[in-house]
Amino acid sequence: MTINDRQVKILASVIEEYTKTGLPVGSGVLMRDYDFDVSSATLRNDMSHLEAQELLYQPHTSSGRVPTDVGYRYFVENIMPERELTRAQQQALQKEILQLRAQNTRLMRTTAKLLSTVSGYAAVMINPQTGEKSEFGMTNLLKNVDQSNIDDLCKIAETLDYIDEQCDTLMEQLKDGDTQIYIGEENPISKTKNYSMVVSKYEVDGNEGVVALIGPKNMKYDKNKSLIDYVKKLLGGAGKVGAFIPIISI
Repeated sequence: MTINDRQVKILASVIEEYTKTGLPVGSGVLMRDYDFDVSSATLRNDMSHLEAQELLYQPHTSSGRVPTDVGYRYFVENIMPERELTRAQQQALQKEILQLRAQNTRLMRTTAKLLSTVSGYAAVMINPQTGEKSEFGMTNLLKNVDQSNIDDLCKIAETLDYIDEQCDTLMEQLKDGDTQIYIGEENPISKTKNYSMVVSKYEVDGNEGVVALIGPKNMKYDKNKSLIDYVKKLLGGAGKVGAFIPIISI
């Protein structure tokens, strides 16, 4: 796969715009909003090249392009910036989770609710040692459902009902401890083409579990990865009662 710097910027811009609107992105939008110092014809040629590389595709002959799963994977691995949560988001999460740890009550349920509220997607937490599972936010996914993704949404609902039974599969996939991003059908527990999952292990008092966010493929991957990473720190050794997690503003 060979793409030049301008084509990398085009791919990143298409993904950014598609994340905002959910609509196919044409060269006119890129010219107007993304500061490309080339002609519209050059942009169209570059977008055709990205399509030939299977990074973009054109849903309809008269429409713009949208990212493919391969395009999202390239973005996540090669383009996506490391991004911290806002100071306010970090403060809110730190306050709530450390208070819950002090009270030793409803930690998983309230953490899942916090994750869902901040991200706008569905959140799930599993602790296989204790057999606990908490999920929150399926209603968030229902807000943007249409005929094209209703089957996938049903699969996700079914997967969440039985996700604790597939925890071993997830734990094996996450054995290196890093936060993983599964795009569309990459998901090891639910082959849904229109949704992605950001997932990681976490640890509380020596017990390992799984924490995940599930949302549409045009989610903000950088924000959601940062959200999972920060919550993981709060839940783990760095998040013990009385500990301080540095808050980084951006």
